[in-house]
Amino acid sequence: MNKVLYVIGIALFVGIVCSSLLIADEGMYPISMINTLDLKAKGLAIEPSDIFNPDEISLIDGICNVGGCSGSFVSDEGLILTNHHCAYGAIQRASTTEHDYLQNGFMAEDRSTEVQAKGYTVRITESYRDVSDEVLSAVKEEMNLAERTKAIEKKMKEIVADIEKENPGKRASVSEMFPGKTYVLFIYTYLKDIRLVYAPPQAIGNFGGEEDNWIWPRHTGDFSFMRAYVAPDGSPADYSKDNVPYTPKRVIKVAPDGVNDEDFVFILGYPGRTYRHRTSHFLAYHQHHYMPYVVEWYQWMINEMEKMSEQDRTIALKHVSMIKGLSNVMKNYRGKLIGLKRLNLLDKKRYEEQELQEFINADQKRKENYGAILSEFAKVYDEMTGKLEYELALRYLLRNSTMLSLAYRVYEGSIELQKPDLEREAAYMKRNFANTKRRMQLSLQNYYEPTDKIVLKEMLMRASRLQSENRLAPIVDLIGDKDAEDAIDEFIAEAYAKTGLAKEGFAVDAMQKNPEEVQDLGDPFIDFAGRLYVLMQEQKEIDKARKGALDKLYAQLIDVKQEFLATDFIPDANSTLRLTYGYIRGYEPKDAVYYSPITTLQGVVEKTTGEDPFISPQKLLDLAEARDFGRFEHPKLKSVPVAILYNMDTTGGNSGSAVFNARGELVGVNFDRAFEATINDFAWSESYSRSIAVDIRYVLWITQKYGGATYLLKEMQVLDAE
Repeated sequence: MNKVLYVIGIALFVGIVCSSLLIADEGMYPISMINTLDLKAKGLAIEPSDIFNPDEISLIDGICNVGGCSGSFVSDEGLILTNHHCAYGAIQRASTTEHDYLQNGFMAEDRSTEVQAKGYTVRITESYRDVSDEVLSAVKEEMNLAERTKAIEKKMKEIVADIEKENPGKRASVSEMFPGKTYVLFIYTYLKDIRLVYAPPQAIGNFGGEEDNWIWPRHTGDFSFMRAYVAPDGSPADYSKDNVPYTPKRVIKVAPDGVNDEDFVFILGYPGRTYRHRTSHFLAYHQHHYMPYVVEWYQWMINEMEKMSEQDRTIALKHVSMIKGLSNVMKNYRGKLIGLKRLNLLDKKRYEEQELQEFINADQKRKENYGAILSEFAKVYDEMTGKLEYELALRYLLRNSTMLSLAYRVYEGSIELQKPDLEREAAYMKRNFANTKRRMQLSLQNYYEPTDKIVLKEMLMRASRLQSENRLAPIVDLIGDKDAEDAIDEFIAEAYAKTGLAKEGFAVDAMQKNPEEVQDLGDPFIDFAGRLYVLMQEQKEIDKARKGALDKLYAQLIDVKQEFLATDFIPDANSTLRLTYGYIRGYEPKDAVYYSPITTLQGVVEKTTGEDPFISPQKLLDLAEARDFGRFEHPKLKSVPVAILYNMDTTGGNSGSAVFNARGELVGVNFDRAFEATINDFAWSESYSRSIAVDIRYVLWITQKYGGATYLLKEMQVLDAE
């Protein structure tokens, strides 16, 4: 990591750090907190400076973000270890019915046969600093709420533009740590040539499928190897046969002996989003409205795509990545809904806020400053609830149909590209535009018109049934005085017959025309997207005003809660580099039931039924029967460990994170949480918050004994090179 580190303690916490008040095992801690955690007393065998040192190379220099997941450099030739489900998109895009890498797995015999991971980038944190004062200097007292949000967004873009100009080849991002209060600038190295090296077959990498997803005990070999490449001069470059493997600053050492029950462990990674500082109003909105809507809608789409996939493996390959993503979110939300009810979290949050209100009212000055903030939160979320059906219909209409989504990109892009760069939506800024075009082109790779028609018709039909005050004007106009279904069928038949969006390159080329030229194309989808664009612009103004209101309120809430609780707060996860620590530990999900923290290959054999999703390759079963475990047998369990369980604090984005032992060696690859821990995004508890990793011993055993990729173990120096 670049060793220019600015003190950001005050930016990352509220108040003065007091380590005695920190909860030992809860927290996705910003890496700058490491010296406040007393990790040596918890079981760390190395110095905290070995994990993070602003002046020298340390463990965090071997950690990366891989396409939104986390990963680790495990060799000095750019080899990355991450999850199978994180590499899933790359495996799926490279698969055909002739070379079905999802079904059969993939192994590159040598560097020349490694497959391009299309659409993937690797992000490495180089440095960061507090820019809160700079960001908030853009806010003026006379601004309305929407103007406040716009001013902050523009200032963040300006900071990023200046930093990237000063640091050619680097990428910058300003992350909001506490809404409306603290902002941190991160500088990253972005690697753009990523290739698939080894992936086990789906029967190993996704053993148990959705039935076992978010479930313990787990027996899934959720891992894959990828490799990062750069230009011959070491600079980031697009895919080219002339590129060479990237040399990381730090290589993460793999510990083939793994871990045991109650061992100290820690994780470095990029957790996505948590919401622990949000109010009861936020929880109520999500528990009673937003999450039930998404669960029902995603389940409908999954059912339809699975029906279509039964017809042909070629169709199934187009749907499989989308089904997996939808299923993951859907089951996660179901777990959250169960957890919210089981923990009665909403009522607990309301009680905490009642106590806070009493504290505020007990002092006249506090009452003047903070007396109305909770009621102001209620107003914002009441408005959101009242417009929920309208807003979600509009958002998902533009999100889940490939044709309509592409059409909207074309229409919006033609307008945005006419603006000065810093005034554009992020996707159309010069720094992001190449990636936007690439994603648009990749979206057609999985496009299947019959499915797209079914999904679009269902969305339009649902929108047509909304009450009058929530109906979308373009759909009202589309239907006119006709029967809704007849009108929608006519529109769909004409739009798919006449559109050019399904042709490769059409959308990208069209987007770069001026708005008048785009309208002259006469494409039915683009014309319809143009009518929806007007509504989305109105909605964006509403969203910015809400964010402006909520940011001000949350900044005040943090201040008064800090005063009330006399403690410090850890900022919610936001896809920036974090540390969490804990122990290999089982738990009791219900009365008289205890789950031990290590599963084994014997469990894979016992679970195997021969029916999807519990199908194991015959070669794996033969290896198990022969007890061909090599050095990877657990001395007490007398089998190869498959998965490990621990009480660390993780969320989405931690997928692929290295699990380290006390010596800073890699012992597992985090990939999931127990079902009870899906609630982690809102609350954490030692009693039920458990996360899951594939044990490094299973990774190595599968790679060597099943996959035959012994060369990778030599590259990682687990085996001696010949």
